Amino acid sequence: MSTIDHLVVAAATLDEGSRWVEERLGTPLEPGGRHEAFGTHNRLLSLGPDHYLEVIAVDPEAPHPGRPRWFELDTEAMRARLADGPALVHWVVRVESLAGEADVLELRRGPNEWALTVPHDGRMPLGGLAPSRILWHTPPPSTLLPDSGIRLLELRLSTPEPEAVRETVRAVRGPVVVLDGPHGLAATLLTGGGPVVVGDLQ
Repeated sequence: MSTIDHLVVAAATLDEGSRWVEERLGTPLEPGGRHEAFGTHNRLLSLGPDHYLEVIAVDPEAPHPGRPRWFELDTEAMRARLADGPALVHWVVRVESLAGEADVLELRRGPNEWALTVPHDGRMPLGGLAPSRILWHTPPPSTLLPDSGIRLLELRLSTPEPEAVRETVRAVRGPVVVLDGPHGLAATLLTGGGPVVVGDLQ
């Protein structure tokens, strides 16, 4: 079994991504940090004690990591997508073991240490619909971030091949719904002003 750990919003710049989230959810993000292994940086938002949201972008001050960046940030398709604005592109599940998994990287950012499944080409499983897997060696950010009062109500995955995706996410604990339709990903978040949908599904 696995549990939803965090949602990934990618952006052309970190400031743009932060504004995009803050305007929709009505609360500021918390500082994150830099990922030296991938030349990226992030900011975070609590979604309660079990989940959080990450805004991530290429760090313009970091050298190129010498390998494809995660979340397809180096691809022409993702650059074109983010030229139209930030987007919810992926999600990550928390696991207790990564035994038998391929493409596992040991990573750290400040005091945080974790292992994550990252393909060598930086691609996201099933175009972002199937989750990456994370094993925290230190307490997950969801247990450390100030509570924003925002909660994850539902994560919807839309695909022309729903049965394949359902099989992939069958063991995930959490409010995950797989729909038959065009490729898309959306999260419904409960804010002080009511439910807000973040993503490319309504």
